[in-house]
Amino acid sequence: MDCGESEVFRGGGDWAANGDHKMLVSSRRNSAGDSFQGVSNMRILRYLRLAAPLVLLAPVVAAPAPASAAVFVSVAIAPPALPVYVQPPMPGPGYIWTPGYWGYATAGYYWVPGTWVLPPAVGLLWTPGYWGFVSGAYIWHAGYWGPHIGFYGGVNYGFGYFGTGFAGGYWQGGHYYYNSAYNNFGHVHVTNVYNRTVINENVNHVSYNGGPGGINRQATAEEHSAERDHHVNATSMQSRHEHLASNNPDFRHSVNHGNPTLAATSHAGRFGSANTSKGTGSKGTGGPKTVSGAKGAKSGPGTHGHSSTGTGPHPQSHAAPHSAPKGGSGKGNGEHNKGG
Repeated sequence: MDCGESEVFRGGGDWAANGDHKMLVSSRRNSAGDSFQGVSNMRILRYLRLAAPLVLLAPVVAAPAPASAAVFVSVAIAPPALPVYVQPPMPGPGYIWTPGYWGYATAGYYWVPGTWVLPPAVGLLWTPGYWGFVSGAYIWHAGYWGPHIGFYGGVNYGFGYFGTGFAGGYWQGGHYYYNSAYNNFGHVHVTNVYNRTVINENVNHVSYNGGPGGINRQATAEEHSAERDHHVNATSMQSRHEHLASNNPDFRHSVNHGNPTLAATSHAGRFGSANTSKGTGSKGTGGPKTVSGAKGAKSGPGTHGHSSTGTGPHPQSHAAPHSAPKGGSGKGNGEHNKGG
């Protein structure tokens, strides 16, 4: 392969061109146990040792849809540090927070604001995507919906996504329970609420796993098991949200220099001034920054939690009712949520 050319491989074996670039697409099904979300699967990553950036194709998928195919993006330059921002209020009951992240397109890295999303089905939780360093390149591993929280590189996205598991809420008996420590309800009345704050020791703004300056963390046995679950792709609203962000010059790192003017929004795809959150900036060189916002707003990523007595049900990182909490999703008073 010419090091000046980027390519993409489709599951059927053909290389599909996209203008002057090509991208590698795999159609292996997660239901068969061939998940490409983890950095450990070298079979697919052998095709991704690219020296030139790839074009990020905005996925267009219906909701819900099985996570049977994915677009893998390889970039030679490390993604920027995560900005610190305030979580905007949820738009209504039933929404789950999905954190912001850096995407990549021909103009370089761009910020995809964090937002509230309705899950595609009852019992599903969101595992965020992450950048992983493999064989000299930074590979994007797309997020997905599933009954358990999988591996997301140990990246501290904040708001309950502290690098391992999820402390923001859990499903039980067909109902979603919100942890008020990591969800900004605003003026929305939420019935199933508990409060439990975990101690987060992964206090940094690094946005990628492995490589120079990256997070040194491997998937646990539980996270590997979660990769074998039946997964559902990002919803059509999530895909549209990412697509709109990729076409907005204000979100480009070359323009905002890591401090996007809009870092999060209550409604996916809506980038107006109402119910949005501005980034406070982060270079990833110091401790967590304190940010201010509306009453009840939650700040992150990189926010350090503190032990709390807590009330209500014990949080868990999966959908099975009455089972013990796993994956670092709220282990109780004085226990640490380590990640990275």
